[in-house]
Amino acid sequence: MKCPFCHEIENRVIDSRLSKDNNMIRRRRECERCARRFTTYERVEEMMPLIVKKDGRREGYDRVKIINGLKRACEKRPVSINTIEAIADSIERTLQERGEKEIISSVIGEGLMRELHDTDPVAYVRFASVYRSFKDISEFMVELEELIKERKGPLAKAAKAAKSLDPRQRRD
Repeated sequence: MKCPFCHEIENRVIDSRLSKDNNMIRRRRECERCARRFTTYERVEEMMPLIVKKDGRREGYDRVKIINGLKRACEKRPVSINTIEAIADSIERTLQERGEKEIISSVIGEGLMRELHDTDPVAYVRFASVYRSFKDISEFMVELEELIKERKGPLAKAAKAAKSLDPRQRRD
């Protein structure tokens, strides 16, 4: 490792420890020439697949694009940056586990929509409206109606069950 001060290559490791998230090794080093100390970080290089876009272009996976898209969808919503990063982490894990050299962009988009659907319905609809590029309001309404049905399903069952109880058994 080259010393950032005098550019000497010879140095020694004084201390090594895992980072807080256990994904990197933090090393304190001391330059043999100028005796100054500096810190380096070591992490496993993760090979991400190429993304095949709708028009056939291929581009490298870009975590920043994923995070920015999620941030836009979650803007002014009660979704923390930690949740957004956890969604991006989940997508990256899925891509790595597949072990493919190329992945169609729709795999990422659908995965993000599933994660957002479980996280925040409004962010999900925002993301879906851009991702699916609805041609008109009727396509958009179909998506909203499906979301409403899913949300009402458990609530409707609970309300029906409550009505069927004997009035003396209810816990109003």
